[in-house]
Amino acid sequence: MASDMTLYWGSGSAPSWRAMICLEEKGLSGYNSKLLSFGNKEHKSDEVLKLNPRGQVPTFKHGDVVVNESLAISLYLENTFKNQGTKLLPDDPAQLALVLWRTMEVDNIRDKAIGGIFIYTIRTKPEDRDEAVLKEKKKAVAEELKMWEGYLAQHDGPFIAGKDFTLADASLFPMIAFVVRNQLPLKERFPRLASYYERLKERPSVKTSWPPHWLTTPDPDLMKDV
Repeated sequence: MASDMTLYWGSGSAPSWRAMICLEEKGLSGYNSKLLSFGNKEHKSDEVLKLNPRGQVPTFKHGDVVVNESLAISLYLENTFKNQGTKLLPDDPAQLALVLWRTMEVDNIRDKAIGGIFIYTIRTKPEDRDEAVLKEKKKAVAEELKMWEGYLAQHDGPFIAGKDFTLADASLFPMIAFVVRNQLPLKERFPRLASYYERLKERPSVKTSWPPHWLTTPDPDLMKDV
């Protein structure tokens, strides 16, 4: 069933990881996996651009169907394989609303952690960095994570929207793993998020799709003092 699926992805890309987790959760692990090198700009190759004019990952093809954007891929998989594997979107309207809300909200972490601290740091020479600007960006990440810490306190379930693993978790976990990778002291600052991270990192879909270069390269320390 998955043999006619191809996913173009990049190691460490949170959107790619979301799509990969969803593929695993839906029992579609036999898809064709094409790992692209950002350093060699393989995501801008003719092969990818024919499918995704933006030259971004993840790029996904299922038979003749092409789907880009990780959220679109995830929703496509859930709707196409609704009765297979993990149910990523609940039937109950109120619970569905919460899952979709949390799923969309994850962009706030991405914008502040990657769009804020990470991009600013890698694109600005050390001698040109404004420590006051960086301090504000780190404060914004801390305030955002405090909100998610509070969400976990609102219920007794092990997942971000309650008792079941959903699309919201497939979306949130890659971002929490990213800040942990960058040495944010999660356990000291946000104990509920730390426990959430420890639980989900052992989930088979997460372990199988773990960014390969994270296993062989040192962790950056961009967020050690957030």
